[in-house]
Amino acid sequence: MTDPATSTPSPDTGTPARAVPALWMLVLITLAGTLAMHIFVPSLPIAGEALHANNAQMQLTISLYILGLALGQLFYGPLSDALGRRPALMLGMLIYSVAGIVAWQAQSVEMLITARFFQAFGGCAGLALGRAMIRDTAAPDRAVQRLAVLNLVVAIGPALAPLAGSLMTITLGWRSVLLALCLMGIGNLLFVWRLMPETAQATGRVNLPRLAHEYRTLIRSPAFIGYAIGGGCATTAMFAFVASAPFIFVEQLGKPASHVAYYLSLLILSISLGNFITNRTTHRIGLVRLMLSASLLSLAGGISMLVVVFAGWASVVTLEASMLLFTLGVGMTGPTALTLAVGINPKVVGSAAGLYGFAQMGIGALCTALAGLGDNPAQAAAMVLATAAIIGQIALRTALRFDRQAK
Repeated sequence: MTDPATSTPSPDTGTPARAVPALWMLVLITLAGTLAMHIFVPSLPIAGEALHANNAQMQLTISLYILGLALGQLFYGPLSDALGRRPALMLGMLIYSVAGIVAWQAQSVEMLITARFFQAFGGCAGLALGRAMIRDTAAPDRAVQRLAVLNLVVAIGPALAPLAGSLMTITLGWRSVLLALCLMGIGNLLFVWRLMPETAQATGRVNLPRLAHEYRTLIRSPAFIGYAIGGGCATTAMFAFVASAPFIFVEQLGKPASHVAYYLSLLILSISLGNFITNRTTHRIGLVRLMLSASLLSLAGGISMLVVVFAGWASVVTLEASMLLFTLGVGMTGPTALTLAVGINPKVVGSAAGLYGFAQMGIGALCTALAGLGDNPAQAAAMVLATAAIIGQIALRTALRFDRQAK
């Protein structure tokens, strides 16, 4: 059998130095984490009926999933430095697979919520380490190309996930979605075990004092905290609407459950459009100006959705229009805020990226949980989005006042 991994030549000898993982494997392990969130959303109402759970409880299967992704951001980076990327990935995929089996067979909503949390914690390994493995093995110009392909597929995956989840739920039942995720986890575990090469030199230990010092330095930085809170409020706050969408469109607006997937897919494509615009315009406009302009789009989308809901104008068209505006801002604010955040201290870029990801996902989990309160999903989601967008504006502008490099 041909080894799917190639080798990067040593600059001194020209001999193979380090094996490079095949891009398709990196795509699969990276997709595992985010795919499992989006693909299950269309199943929420039907799964809730089967498990005799209310809307708020079912939305916890999303909000605690996001929390699992948040905590994993802080766990796998240091672990992979100590043990190597491959053992850390195998542990993550094992947790993902076992939790997937428990979720598939869950007989209560409490068991499902718990399993989904651990599924996210395991799936975060691929999300956190896929990009790290590219940086381990590729020269800067080659790394940019591979990361671009990876980011493109990761953007397309969540866009198609609701469609796949909706189709599977309608034809095979909601448990088929969880079974598919379980099989994906087992497949990824086998791929990592049999085919994935090691890409990093393991240190053998986690340097906890150094890690704690780096985190303390970042937490004490008003600029970093501002970017982290602002970036999260302007981006992952959208998960509040994503988790509420089945209840808004089906229960409040009376649309077929199969249509929810199309509405959500448009939002993911809007984020991709925002990413594309950012890549094309950032050199001409500048990171700061682009970030502030984009965050205003999200603010406009959040406020317009609030007006639409409270004025009684809620419909598929008005809600989608507001969210398309919000998510276009998400696609532009996300990469710019992250770039400015990790640039605060070039000596702790890895820790900054992990802590930023933790804050971002943590805010997304909080917003999703808050959107599950009350008996009016559209109203709750609109209030959360508008509030998050306002807080995001304040946080980002506060960060800029303290960031000397961004002047």
